[in-house]
Amino acid sequence: MGVALFTLGGTIAMAGHSGGRVRRLTGAQLTAAVPGLADLGAPPDVHDTRAVPSADLTFGQILDLVGEASRAVEAGAPGVVVTQGTDTLEETAFLADLVWPHAEPLVLTGAMRNPTLAGPDGPANLLAAARTALAPEARGLGALVVLNDEVHAARRVRKARSTGTAAFASPDTGPVGHVVEDRVRILARPPRRAPLPVPADRAALDAARVALYTAALDDDGALLADLPRTHRGLVVAGFGAGHVPSALAPVLGALAERVPVVLTSRTGGGSVLRNTYGAVGSETDLRRRGLVDGGFLDPYKARVLLRLLLAAGADRAAVTEAFAAHR
Repeated sequence: MGVALFTLGGTIAMAGHSGGRVRRLTGAQLTAAVPGLADLGAPPDVHDTRAVPSADLTFGQILDLVGEASRAVEAGAPGVVVTQGTDTLEETAFLADLVWPHAEPLVLTGAMRNPTLAGPDGPANLLAAARTALAPEARGLGALVVLNDEVHAARRVRKARSTGTAAFASPDTGPVGHVVEDRVRILARPPRRAPLPVPADRAALDAARVALYTAALDDDGALLADLPRTHRGLVVAGFGAGHVPSALAPVLGALAERVPVVLTSRTGGGSVLRNTYGAVGSETDLRRRGLVDGGFLDPYKARVLLRLLLAAGADRAAVTEAFAAHR
């Protein structure tokens, strides 16, 4: 049985546009354009799911797809490949990773150049992703992101550039592997956590709205006044190692008494600190006010984790414990 391929649209499948309509390739058309894919053994088992820009994907759709992928593995698929747009790839991959229960790899990929351009990268990325999904070395690594012949752990990868084929990076660790001469070379094996439960009640998932707020120069947090009325949690992207203006600190402390507030860094790399600085608005002060330490998780991934936890009914203690395990 071949790898299970699920297609979600995106640049990799964009065959042009006219009159406001985008023409998209099917999974069969995608695979037909990939030299060497037939040499991997059985042909891919193609599932055309939904052709939408990745900016329009939802938590529910990704969790549904993970369920379909799980059933494919249970039916004998040796691994799974998902193609989608790259705009939200770092978030969808992490969401999938948090709930993926199998040793078989779940590999997400996409493209930065669509098939109508010179040098489209989609075929090479799809081939590398399929090789990774089939590689024994990739088993047990959870969800992976494969582009530009690099294999990234979903927990660490992010889209670091808006254009170019080398747009994805893992700032804190680098890729866990590479595809070299048609061989998947895994160089690091980050520890896997037990999968989190998938919320059975999708209404609870829809209700578990989590806001993302980025601290900025001369920021007093006035925009946050009504947040507990509309959202059940907040992720703060602070300065540097987890700092905010002193005027914002009491606002965040008051919010943390009502909803979980997670502290992350807006820098895109490195961890928030815990006990180095002690001024008002520092990481020590914010933790004292009840904010949860987001560790190495970037703001986008922290938001994914917090929403999944809240949808499953996690209380404040469970949220703190989960972030301690996943950061």
